[in-house]
Amino acid sequence: MKTLFASLFLLFVTTLTLHAQNADAILGVWNNTEKDGRIEIYKENGKYFGRISWLKEPTENGKPKLDKNNADKSLRDQPILGLKILKGFVYDDGTWEDGTIYDPKNGKTYSCVMNLKSPDVLEVRGYIGVSMFGRTVEWTRQN
Repeated sequence: MKTLFASLFLLFVTTLTLHAQNADAILGVWNNTEKDGRIEIYKENGKYFGRISWLKEPTENGKPKLDKNNADKSLRDQPILGLKILKGFVYDDGTWEDGTIYDPKNGKTYSCVMNLKSPDVLEVRGYIGVSMFGRTVEWTRQN
């Protein structure tokens, strides 16, 4: 009986560990589709977030590029470099969902879902309303 309990406990712990490893597979730095920016995805309080960690052109007229298109006028003076653009994702069976993605190029926030196509390719789908009406891009892992 003790052997059976120990085996079941080991199986349970192994399953949890594998699940956590899969969930954290998204962590790291990703190049956006245009290769003009990098997003660092990190975990905080059990959810996944991402911030812009590098820009090909971080300045404009000798000053840091600002979030000038933000719908909230009070946020338009914040630098794009370091800006949190992915918020609140949870992992569910191979998909990171229930989060949002902010596009500083147009100042809009979209619902978002992300999937790993491979260890080095992340599929990011932003949408309004239903996922079927949206746009999908691929990010590549930065080595």
